[in-house]
Amino acid sequence: MPESKGRGTPRPRPPQAVAKKDLPTTSPRWLAPVMIACFVLGLLWIVAYYIAPDMPVLGTLGRWNMVVGFGLILGGFALSTKWR
Repeated sequence: MPESKGRGTPRPRPPQAVAKKDLPTTSPRWLAPVMIACFVLGLLWIVAYYIAPDMPVLGTLGRWNMVVGFGLILGGFALSTKWR
């Protein structure tokens, strides 16, 4: 009678190296001031457009002032994702 194949023991696998990303533990010193400046400038740009829409720079852009203001604010949010 032929001998049946037994269940083989699983081969030992070498431990998988965990790839650690070389992420900095702290954010650069310039990040927080630039982030806050983007938030504040975006807000001030929109407020200035509503208060005085006939200013030389603000008057030429028209409704695009909202895009500029919200763009600055979104830039601040994008920078806030990098803050540690």
